[in-house]
Amino acid sequence: MKEIKVLGSGCTKCVKTAELIQSIAAERGIEVQVVKETNPEVFMHYGVMRTPAVVVDDELKHSGSIPHRAQVAEWLD
Repeated sequence: MKEIKVLGSGCTKCVKTAELIQSIAAERGIEVQVVKETNPEVFMHYGVMRTPAVVVDDELKHSGSIPHRAQVAEWLD
């Protein structure tokens, strides 16, 4: 199971990012654990300056916008 963290303040874009990841994972039958992280110290740990950001298995994959479906699909493969 992949652990995916969505870093952000809880804004609309952050929520949509988490929903997008969960939706694509469900479509592909992939088990994921999506965690919404709002702690600024965690953002600093990953060097995130803009949210939403996505961390997959402890590796920063994206920040600053809602990712494209193709990007999310690639992370899940």
